[in-house]
Amino acid sequence: MNVKAVLKTAIGAIALATSLGAHAEWPERPITLVVPWPPGGGVDAAARVAGPMLAKQLGQQVVVVNRPGATGSIGAESVAKAEPDGYTLLWSSLTSHAIYASLYERSTPFDLEKSFTPVSVFGSIPFVIVVNPGVKATSVQELVALAKARPGALTFASSGNGSVQHLAGEMFKRAAGVDLLHVPYKGISPSLLDLVGGQVNMSIESLAATLPHIRNQKLRALAVASPERISLLPNVPTATEAGLKGYDVSAKLFALAPAGTPAPVIEKLDRAFKQVFSDKAVQEPLLAQSIITRYASPAESARLIHDELTTFKTVIREANIRPE
Repeated sequence: MNVKAVLKTAIGAIALATSLGAHAEWPERPITLVVPWPPGGGVDAAARVAGPMLAKQLGQQVVVVNRPGATGSIGAESVAKAEPDGYTLLWSSLTSHAIYASLYERSTPFDLEKSFTPVSVFGSIPFVIVVNPGVKATSVQELVALAKARPGALTFASSGNGSVQHLAGEMFKRAAGVDLLHVPYKGISPSLLDLVGGQVNMSIESLAATLPHIRNQKLRALAVASPERISLLPNVPTATEAGLKGYDVSAKLFALAPAGTPAPVIEKLDRAFKQVFSDKAVQEPLLAQSIITRYASPAESARLIHDELTTFKTVIREANIRPE
């Protein structure tokens, strides 16, 4: 009998059992959700609604910590560098990070696909194609016809160069085969103010920002940029229904763990997320804030992250967008 081989096998078995036992007991202490944005936004609101429900599923307290700065990079980097033990998660906007990483690829201090392990893409804030009521278009087809009749004359507002609204406008131009003039603003509020006032013609903006103006008939919604119609605007067609096949723009929300987080921990988180985001007690209050809940497994989330990065890198390159 080879004594050394037997001892080696026994030690390995003990180590494996110890490791599995440790993971089986996870979590043994509170879990921190790092929100890399100030309190009060949609990402923060989602964390505070879902946090207590996650705590119930996991049997431990879930603490929300806001760590804003550098367009979400400070908080995200802190999670990328945290211990990969499942006790520190990034809770943020996939769309914002994908755009930032695409614009500042060389200086971003982490890699969305290599520095993290996906937990779930759990929701989205749909975007809406809206026009000022003075624009003579009541459908996407009429808007496209108007733009083609006057190349470069119609204007679209965004919250700034390289913003999701800017990229959504560039994607619209490509999908519709039209030329529009981009008018960047320093933030959402001034862009909406001028859109409502008629200084610019259109925008592709979030449901959260536009819904009050749509309901007050200060803006006209032509289509939602999502695969399915949304209950808050049931009579507004999807972009695909309106003739822009595959046009899909939303602010996707996700949760990530540091790279190297053990698979058994990710599996427990996965089960908890699936339960929480299937619960109407979470879905309904988030819908009231224009957040559409969804559940995506870690594997599906990895694909969504890759697709989002690929889409924005392509748009930025083809439109020759440079950061300000």
